[in-house]
Parts: sequence; C-alpha cells; structure tokens
Amino acid sequence: MDEPDTEPPLVVVPGADSSSRQLCFAWGPAEVLVCETLFGRAGGSCSRCLSRFWGEGRAGAAARALTDSVAGAEDGAPSSSRVFVVRRDQDIYIQTLRKLFNESHGIFMGLQRSEEELAGKSRKAQLVQVSKNYRSVIRACMEDMHQAAVSTRDPALQAQYSTQVSILSAMELIWNLCEILFVEAATAGPLLLRLLDWVRLHVCDVDSMVREVLSSESPSKHKLFWNVVDVFVLQGRMDEARHLLSKEASANPTSMNMYKILDDLMKKMPVPSLSNTQTLTELELKWQHWHEECQRYLQDGTFASNPHMESICKILLGDEDAILEKKELMTTWYHFLVTRLLYSHPTVKPMELRFYAQSSMDLFLGGESSPEPLDLILMAAFEFEMHQVIKECSIVLSNWWFVAHLTDLLDHCKLLQSHNLYFGSNMREFLLLEYASGLFSHHSLWQLGVDYFDHCPEYGRVYLELHIERIPLS
Repeated sequence: MDEPDTEPPLVVVPGADSSSRQLCFAWGPAEVLVCETLFGRAGGSCSRCLSRFWGEGRAGAAARALTDSVAGAEDGAPSSSRVFVVRRDQDIYIQTLRKLFNESHGIFMGLQRSEEELAGKSRKAQLVQVSKNYRSVIRACMEDMHQAAVSTRDPALQAQYSTQVSILSAMELIWNLCEILFVEAATAGPLLLRLLDWVRLHVCDVDSMVREVLSSESPSKHKLFWNVVDVFVLQGRMDEARHLLSKEASANPTSMNMYKILDDLMKKMPVPSLSNTQTLTELELKWQHWHEECQRYLQDGTFASNPHMESICKILLGDEDAILEKKELMTTWYHFLVTRLLYSHPTVKPMELRFYAQSSMDLFLGGESSPEPLDLILMAAFEFEMHQVIKECSIVLSNWWFVAHLTDLLDHCKLLQSHNLYFGSNMREFLLLEYASGLFSHHSLWQLGVDYFDHCPEYGRVYLELHIERIPLS
C-alpha cells in the first residue's frame, strides 16, 4: 500500500510541555511511553525506566519508572515529573466497541475454516452471507452506542458516543457498497435494485417524516405531504407513493383524473428483476415505450394545473433539473446518483458507474462545497478502485478493524491476489498484523489477536512471539 499523500497529523500529548522539558520516549507493541526529563540535549537517558516498563508488563510499571527517576535525582540527576502512555488504537479501549471485536472474531474464524472447494454460485452466496454477518455486527454495535449516547448524562461521553455512531454508520455504508460491487458483483439490472436498497437502508430521516404525515388527521393537508410523496418517488418506492397520492385524490375530487393517469404511469413503470425471466433488451424496450408515454402526457399539459404532479412526472422522465430541485430531500450526491440511474438508465452496467458517479457528485455539489473523505471513498468504490478504498479508509477511520476484515473478505473473493507490498507481505496480512497488534495492547482482547496472527502465514508467528512475551501473567 502506498504511503499517505498528506503529512501525518501532529499529536499533542496533553499535559506534556516539550518547550521546557525534553521528552524521552520508547515504542511498545501498540503504545508509546513518554517521559518528561530535565536532562540536557547532550546527556542523560531514561532508557532504564522505559525498558523496565515494557519488560515487566504495564501493570504498575509506570509507577516503578517514576520511582527510578526520583531515585536518580538523589544521585544528583534531575528527576522526570510524569510518564505518559500514548496509544495508537484508542478504540480498543472503548467498552461499547467490545461487541464489534468479539463477535466479528467468530465470523473471521468461520470464514478461514470455510470449505475452499465451494465454487461458483455456492461460494459467492457464502461470501455474501459472511459480508452481511459483518454488517449486522456493525449495526448492532451502532444501536448499542446510540442507546449509550441517549442514556448518559455526561456531555463528554455523549459526544464520544455520538461520534462513534457516525463512524460506525459510515463504516456500514461503505461496507454495504463494497458488498454490492465487489463481493456480490451485481450485474446490470440487479445492480440498480441493490443500489436502491442501499440508499433506502442508509437514509434515516425519512421514516419519521412519513409517520408524522400519516398520523395527522388529514395527511393530504399536512405541510410535509408532498415532501413524503417526493421522497418515495426519489427512492423508487412506487407503491407507497401511490398509496399517499390516493389520499390526495380522495380529498380533492377535481384532481381525480390527473391522479388516475399518474397512478397508472407509476404502476406500469418497468423495473429490473432479480429473476432471469426477462432480458435486458426486453426491459430496455418496455422502459422506452413507458418513457415515451410519460413524455406525451407532460407535453400535452395533463399535469399543468398541479405543479406537484407535474414535478413528479418530470422526475419519472429523469429530468436532472427536476430531480436536483429535490436536493434537500436527497441530502447526498449518491442518493441523487441512484435516483438519476433509476429514471434515466435502469440497466446501467457496473463499469459505467464511474462516469455517472463523478458527474452526479459534480452536479449535486455544484462547486458549493468540496468532497468529504467519505465522498472520496465511495467514489473510489464506484470506480472499482478497491485498493484506493482500503487506502483511504486506513487513513480516515479511527481503527484497523474495518480495513483488516474487509480486506480479508475481498482476499477470499480472489480480488487482491495480485497486490503484494514492497516489504514482502501482502495487503491482507499487513492489515491483519496491524489489527492484531492493537488487540494485544488490551488485557482482555489479546487472546483474539492470537487467532488473527495464526492466519498470517508469513509473519504471524514472528509477531506472536514478539507480542506474547510482553503479556503480563498472573
């Protein structure tokens, strides 16, 4: 994997004053021990206390290191005042993430033991199920974290939990897209259906708006009524949109004729099928005839007296300006992308996604804002640059869990075999070694790390030997 293109962030150790005191440090397996000293640049060393820290194990060693420094002061050497432990993988110590590490370990081990001789559809179905299992663990952990954020009264903890919810949500969003494009490798037709499910799953604010409208005495008079109808149309949820429109027709008999025509168009809209009962050519022909029918009604001014219905007809025709008018309801460029494909190119092929994705992001952002790191990761996935996805996630995400497990899964899909790193190990092993090393820094998770090292054929045993000798034994 290439080096990051940007400089690594500056990490400030809280409480350490590097301007007035020299800082002495030593690397551990997944941590750095930092001491403040008063020694000049030319002399003095804290190597004795630092080496004892790593050699004895963590429990109580920092205190002994301080004691040694004070004893050194009695011999005329200035004493150090404090010892700091800087951890590179702080997420390992978050209690509510323990489920993520423990339950995903079982999924990982099951994948390593799975029968490699399974081939074709059976093997693909097995790998897709493994991917869904990982996602279910992410979602369960996210729900636990959300409950923790709601129940705590500590503002600092609440902010920490909310941040973790956002990170886990982004992780599931990315993983789900990788599952569709890389693991399942959905083909033209089913690809659009999978992307629609992806958008529906990860748009969280729609259901509350729907409940508010439907629970009102007169839904068609509610201020959010047309917003809800538009959201259903933008997500291809035609049955739900038609159901709401029927309430509008009942409340306004004058719009009955327009409603019937629009309802018929929505009902007849051709959509891809997961079965093999129709070919892509048949779907394209049906869609073209339906598209021309929508065009005729719009040109005839059938919906001219009702701007809302006219707008929906324009969306059905794939009018980009009409879809972009609903920008606030979609909130993201990738929602806009999937809506645009649904109404303009439902038989999109996987390798065509990159062009639609880039133009959709440009149109949606419109130069008003720059892409966020999440946008760049999703764009890399749409461009089928899976190595770039892994690289960007390694830089942006706060732990190694995600990239280690996703890379292992992609490796089992035979998608990463050609990519070796310059120092000898492949990408899968490198990331598993990093993740397992982090687990070894925690007193109750290091046993999981042993299993990850066991499945790193090149360097796993060496890493295990180096880490196991530092585990404090009672």
